[in-house]
Amino acid sequence: MTPDHEHLSVSCNVDLSAIVPISIRHVDIKALHAQYRDALASISRSYEIIYVVDGAFADVIAGLDELLRAGEKLTAVYLTRTFGESTALMAGFEQTTGAVIVTLPAYYQIEPADISKLVTALGSADMAVACRWPRVGGPAERLRRWAFHGLVRWMTGLSLHDLGCSARAMKRQILEEISLYGDQHRLLPALADRQGFRVQEIQVRQSPQDRYSEGYRTREYAHRLLDVFAVFFLVRFTKKPLRFFGMVGASTLCIGTALVLYLVVARLFFGESLANRPALLLSSLLVVLGLQLFALGLLGELIIFTHARGLKDYQVDRVIEFHAAEHETA
Repeated sequence: MTPDHEHLSVSCNVDLSAIVPISIRHVDIKALHAQYRDALASISRSYEIIYVVDGAFADVIAGLDELLRAGEKLTAVYLTRTFGESTALMAGFEQTTGAVIVTLPAYYQIEPADISKLVTALGSADMAVACRWPRVGGPAERLRRWAFHGLVRWMTGLSLHDLGCSARAMKRQILEEISLYGDQHRLLPALADRQGFRVQEIQVRQSPQDRYSEGYRTREYAHRLLDVFAVFFLVRFTKKPLRFFGMVGASTLCIGTALVLYLVVARLFFGESLANRPALLLSSLLVVLGLQLFALGLLGELIIFTHARGLKDYQVDRVIEFHAAEHETA
């Protein structure tokens, strides 16, 4: 077994780099590698495959060692413990050399032959996101997907239908400018769209072996919901924190001020006692909380203003220059 800290690499300058992060959910790595290898070879581009083992999985490590001993051209990266798929993707990206990056799941999701569709789509886009269609699943699963993608669409403005699919192709510049952490890999298309990259959804065939009958725990749904809210803030308010904290703070301050004025009028003109009124404490708390949120937004604006020169949230499509000398010659 290869020790966790060892890194076996055969990478060189290639056109296409495929990253396969391996975590708890995975299949037989030798069979999966054979399918991915054949699919990538059919694209007629030089390629490399990087496997990132996110944790101690003896069967995966043994399978990769066997593939390496058999002379398979791959890169194996073993992390010291489980860090999450986003971190594994970034760790794999550090080992890549290709101008095109393809991310693939460690289990069956799409027909490997359709990987070429994602790569071809980069001719008109910066990122191609796979959408399994036709999609197999019961009414409960369809309702869950509809609710999740509807929430993402409402919060980010990006209309996608299969963010749970890990098969994606993108230009190298995307991962050079976007750093993933936590579970943000699912919402990478939204982050790329915010940066001005062109994101396109491509329909691919779902693998007949794409079955996950174990279900998801309530904690998983809570984590995904929090990830959506985190990306919502990053997409909408990264360079405009005052718009978020100012809006919430001003609303809270207005409600608290209105309650305080109501209580003051009731005390001065109607003689109502305030000694046993919890509303006085609540209104005072809302006023203080509103001021604090507003001040937090101002501090965020000061930080953004200080680092504004180092922040880039746009992409240049093309630059056309006028050359006077050539014009005169023509």
